[in-house]
Amino acid sequence: MENIQILKVVVGSQAHGLATPESDYDYRGVFVVPTENFFMLGVPNPQNTSWVEGKEDDTAWEVGHFLNMAVHCNPTILETFLAPDIPVKIQHAIWGLKLRELFPHVWNSKDVMNAFIGYGLNQRKKFFDDKDTRAAKYAVAYLRTLYQAWELLSTGTFTIRIADTEIGDMLKRWKAMPSVEILQNYSGEVIENCLRWEKKVKEAYEKNPDKQTNLEPVNEFLLDIRKAYWK
Repeated sequence: MENIQILKVVVGSQAHGLATPESDYDYRGVFVVPTENFFMLGVPNPQNTSWVEGKEDDTAWEVGHFLNMAVHCNPTILETFLAPDIPVKIQHAIWGLKLRELFPHVWNSKDVMNAFIGYGLNQRKKFFDDKDTRAAKYAVAYLRTLYQAWELLSTGTFTIRIADTEIGDMLKRWKAMPSVEILQNYSGEVIENCLRWEKKVKEAYEKNPDKQTNLEPVNEFLLDIRKAYWK
């Protein structure tokens, strides 16, 4: 049996409300490896990740791998729970809906703070390195990630359409800048704002340090979906 997609979402600038006419489309998804493939000889090892890059960047993860990264609060994975969905086959979509319902259970305060700040620092390095001559892209990602961490720790969820938040106008302005301009004239503004929001993330954690991952419903879901896709 082939892998079965249970969830597909649109992410990136199209979902964030920051797209320009030149922006491409980025998709993320979750698929299920048929359960018997884990046990049969003569079958290729089940894949954990599927990745297609081009004008449309399409990355998907096997549900077990996806949830393992989710309970460690990977920012890209947590975003996938909340991003706008694209229809998949109706008989499989119900599992995508059930997967989304696990969002309150998978994250914990400490890993959110550490993982999101760490992701932001990675974006900062790419910003100063002007990776792919796209410094503005990484400046936007740096601040967006910190803002979403603050939201999650403060409210239990976070905004995907970041353009509609209090930092939206600033991100739009940064996004429109050529790399040379933002690096030469606005790098101080980028770092000042990101450090301010990093501080707010830490303050939000101090107010909500005890939110823990609840593995019971996560494992129950995994057992149910493995049974469902055992022929």
